[in-house]
Amino acid sequence: MIVAEQKPMAEIKELVAPYKKVLILGCGTCVKTCFAGGEDEVAVMASALRLAFKVDGKEIHVEEQTVERQCEDEFIQESAPAIARNEAVLSLACGAGVQAMARRFKSTPLLPGVNTTFIGVLEKPGLFTEECSGCGDCKLAVFGGICPFTRCAKKLLNGPCGGSQNGKCEVSAETDCAWHLIIERLTALGQMDNLRTYIPPKNWRASLAAGPRRLFREDHVI
Repeated sequence: MIVAEQKPMAEIKELVAPYKKVLILGCGTCVKTCFAGGEDEVAVMASALRLAFKVDGKEIHVEEQTVERQCEDEFIQESAPAIARNEAVLSLACGAGVQAMARRFKSTPLLPGVNTTFIGVLEKPGLFTEECSGCGDCKLAVFGGICPFTRCAKKLLNGPCGGSQNGKCEVSAETDCAWHLIIERLTALGQMDNLRTYIPPKNWRASLAAGPRRLFREDHVI
């Protein structure tokens, strides 16, 4: 899932300050799971803004709404009446959601309320870890389902650096050495021969070149 965290309240206040009527729009999928932008976070944010501006002696009307996903037109349309009633939208969706909303509502300012951080998983309650860089050329089958591009601090592709100790990365003693995990995993799978083949340097053009990427599924075009 996409992991995000809310922006500091001071920054959010500055973003919404020019407007008297603001819709706080939550997203009920990824950012809800990481406690950044679901219904509960929308309610807390709305209360905090009302109180903050009341203390400052400024009048502001804050409306609250959450849709299932802000990155799909099917769900975006649900917010249209509320958006029409307000001067601006404070979106608690990821960056993709904010941009999808901006394309749909061209005359309404879309303000990001969260910082999109990474693609990751919920490792345990309250802890989210980055697992994927969205590189566009997945090699997880080679590395036993563990991504060295993302999880190795040095992004090494052909074995560990030799600096790790007791299974921990030399860059941070709190971080598991990705190659320690890869070797343990491949040993358990009986696939250590995967590492006998040299892996050439990563071709990052699949993810970083020629502007935004697109995925076109002709079989789904109506």
